Amino acid sequence: MRLDILKALNEERAARRAAIVVTNQDSGAQRLVTAKDVAADPLKSVLEKHLRTAKSGIEETPEGKVFLTVHVPSPKLVITGAVHISQALAPMGQLLGYDVTIVDPRTAFASVERFPDVKVIAEWPDVALPPIGIDRYTAFVALTHDPKIDDPGLTLALKSDCFYIGALGSRKTHARRVVRLKEERGFSDNEIGRIHSPIGLDIGAISPAEIAVAIMGEITARLRQAEPA
Repeated sequence: MRLDILKALNEERAARRAAIVVTNQDSGAQRLVTAKDVAADPLKSVLEKHLRTAKSGIEETPEGKVFLTVHVPSPKLVITGAVHISQALAPMGQLLGYDVTIVDPRTAFASVERFPDVKVIAEWPDVALPPIGIDRYTAFVALTHDPKIDDPGLTLALKSDCFYIGALGSRKTHARRVVRLKEERGFSDNEIGRIHSPIGLDIGAISPAEIAVAIMGEITARLRQAEPA
């Protein structure tokens, strides 16, 4: 790999931005395509497919046979609420390769004993979340049912470009949440529309573990599937 490409690639990786090194199998020519440049690239559809799957591989293209070396940041799962659903959701997220963090100011809930091997921060979301860095490769989940905890977290998530935002609650609960986010925090309907609520795939989940499966399924679909045309 050329030194200039390696340097640029390292800069993208340090900033947690995806990039692909395109290597022509016949000529050996290489170029770096950053995430922000994919939409304007001649190989747009192929590059987008590989970014979604985070898999490197060979493709036949108008440029000839190319090898795509994909560099995608490890995803994060940030959860507000050290609740029963979180106890099931956190290990599922870890199993799927997510860096999981649970935020809850209630120290009786946010304990190492309840969440072994998981990063737990017993602080309010507006204190805990900025240092974590919610970015394009972050899924944010609000599970407390307490507006004092969930709303500040949702506010930070909505102001970011995280790929998934979900919030626990019935349709009535979410309707009240929408009013608060509009009247107290100034979000538009389009912005609030990013929130998945009721959270999770509609699989009839009842138990905390089943709800966690539904949530993780929805997060996976949002990460891996193409946007509707």
